Amino acid sequence: MSRRGVRVIDPNQLVVPGAALLIALIMLLVVAVVRRRTSELAFASALTERGERLALALWASGERYWDYHVPSGQLRRLIGVNPDPGGDGLIEDSMPAESLIHPDDLPMARDALARYLADTDSRYQIQLRVTDGQAGWVWMRVRGRVVERDGQGAVLRIAGTSLNITGTRAAERDRKIAAEVLRSMSEAVAVIDADFCFVSVNPAFQRMTGYSESDVAGLNADLLDSDQHDAAFHAHIRAQAARTGEWSGELWQRRKDGEEFFAAVELRTVHDADLGTRLHVVVLNDITQHKRTEQELRYLANFDTLTSLPNRSLLSERLSRAIIRAQREDKRIAVLFLDLDRFKDVNDSLGHAAGDRILRATATRLQQTVGAHQTVARLGGDEFTIVIEDLEHTHDAERIAREIITAFEAPLLLEDRREITISPSIGISLYPDHSQVPTELLKQADTAMYQAKAAGRRTFMRYDDNMDVAVRQRATLSSALRKVLDRGELRLVFQPRLSLATSRVTGVEALLRWSSPEHGDIPPNDFIPLAEESGLILEIGEWVLREACLVLGRWRQHGLDALTVSVNVSVLQLLRGDFPDVVRRVLADTGIPPGLLELELTESVLMANAEQTAAKLHAFRQLGVALAIDDFGTGYSSLAYLKRLPITTIKIDKAFVDGLPNDTEDAAITSTVIAMGHSLGLNVVAEGVETEAQMRFLAGRGCDEIQGFWVAQPLDALQCLAFIRNWRPDTPARPAPVRVATLP
Repeated sequence: MSRRGVRVIDPNQLVVPGAALLIALIMLLVVAVVRRRTSELAFASALTERGERLALALWASGERYWDYHVPSGQLRRLIGVNPDPGGDGLIEDSMPAESLIHPDDLPMARDALARYLADTDSRYQIQLRVTDGQAGWVWMRVRGRVVERDGQGAVLRIAGTSLNITGTRAAERDRKIAAEVLRSMSEAVAVIDADFCFVSVNPAFQRMTGYSESDVAGLNADLLDSDQHDAAFHAHIRAQAARTGEWSGELWQRRKDGEEFFAAVELRTVHDADLGTRLHVVVLNDITQHKRTEQELRYLANFDTLTSLPNRSLLSERLSRAIIRAQREDKRIAVLFLDLDRFKDVNDSLGHAAGDRILRATATRLQQTVGAHQTVARLGGDEFTIVIEDLEHTHDAERIAREIITAFEAPLLLEDRREITISPSIGISLYPDHSQVPTELLKQADTAMYQAKAAGRRTFMRYDDNMDVAVRQRATLSSALRKVLDRGELRLVFQPRLSLATSRVTGVEALLRWSSPEHGDIPPNDFIPLAEESGLILEIGEWVLREACLVLGRWRQHGLDALTVSVNVSVLQLLRGDFPDVVRRVLADTGIPPGLLELELTESVLMANAEQTAAKLHAFRQLGVALAIDDFGTGYSSLAYLKRLPITTIKIDKAFVDGLPNDTEDAAITSTVIAMGHSLGLNVVAEGVETEAQMRFLAGRGCDEIQGFWVAQPLDALQCLAFIRNWRPDTPARPAPVRVATLP
């Protein structure tokens, strides 16, 4: 009821509306909680999805997530992804970290973790081996950072990623090895792109070309091109490289300083599949010195180093080609063999240096006379050969020979401004008139040249089949004799000398022999005069002296201390001013006592220049060397003068021994020589003893020693040593040997 119109409400009637409000508020709160929970669940779901996506992204990239609990040492890691849509998504496991690490890498891992925990501002990173779960090991690169600390700041958790680098580590190792190989290579290596611009070069490239990598980066490789090759040549190389992917060859290149070098080049094309590009790898070798050496060897093999003319080898080749052309074109060829007259005398008087200048001037004069298109060659010494091609008539060769002789009437101007006049002797052979073989043509021209010398020198002779065979052989032997020492064609044999008083071998005579592959065994009577005429006897004589002393030295090592050796001496050797010095030097070099060496000289040699001979002989005697007159009785002697010579031995010539004991004149002469020799205090040796009767006659007349076939034939060194060592004084007399064609 209301008062004065106002309605009064009973409080008990307010209960229902208050409960509704509370319920409404509760409902609102529930809705808010539900909404908040729903939002939180949605946010958590989003975070989970985002984490899974991040993990999947890491998984796809090869990186693996890990979470390491420091206090426990437990490692939680992502090990896979569940492919089942209804599955758990990411797959994780947890285990002690050290159980995964290779035992050899554990100390390194512990040390790295300790350093990181001491300085967490840095980044944790290490490479180590971990198990692959199948009893194998893989290299992993591990990275991480601190993600949780406790209240005191101590690190609780470290999280990060790991990546299997086994393959890349091997590739990196291979790359480093390849890079080191390139750095250490002596060959220059350059990498260029498809446009032939430099990409990279190795250090050897800079050493070889002078260009560093920064100098050439991006520049075209044509900066090395030499002007010795035209542009078309270089364009051809690049076109072939682009077409086939390779090129190799030799070409000239240019260094940074402009110097050119000859290079062997190898180019190979490689393709980069990742970048889809093509690169060329070029290897260069500097072969300049190698090529120069090749050229020098080729030059030495074909040219004379003194005159720069073709040598014998190239002459033979050119002559062979000339003959082939002449056969094809039906032409004639002339071969002129030229020798300078008395060149040896000039060479000895002026010296070898002047002789070399004469030979060079001669080469120039010959080439100027016959023309540059004709072959002029030097065979050796003062021998030259000229090949004249395209002869119209045979007398053209004689005309050219006459022109050469005329050309040498003018003195040769030497390099030291001296003038020398010298003349040539020329022999001519013709193709096809005389021969169709190069060696025969040369030999025939050589023979004709010696005929020209025999005709008085400073002239020419054309080869004639009717030329005297003996003269031709003499010329050939003389030419061959020049090479005997170089070819080792000379040898010594030794004939023992027997003492009749003691019946012992007291010495040997060294005898020279020449065995030529072309001419066979040549008697000393044929080649010794040739050696004396040419002056070769000086070299040959010294070789004989040294070889004989060397053999005696070897025998002395076998106990033959008292054995003597006799060596024949030529008049040229005797008159040579330094021959006593030669003997002294040989004795010193071989260690032979002077008293064991005996020099033999013929009677005619001693008497030819008695005064000068006497002085030389006294020089030898001062050395302590014994001296013998060989072939005594065949020449002429002044007994009074002979008495004043320092002779120690005379040798009775075989001509007086042959008739013993029956020829009364030979017996009288032999007995007289023995008596005279003894009266002069000389040792007497009889040569050519072949029978026991001769031996007994000589022994009865008091002859000191004998040598000949009855004792022994000339033997080589080993046979002679065996003979001497096996000889006994009671050796029975032997029958005279059968006489055969034997060298004297």
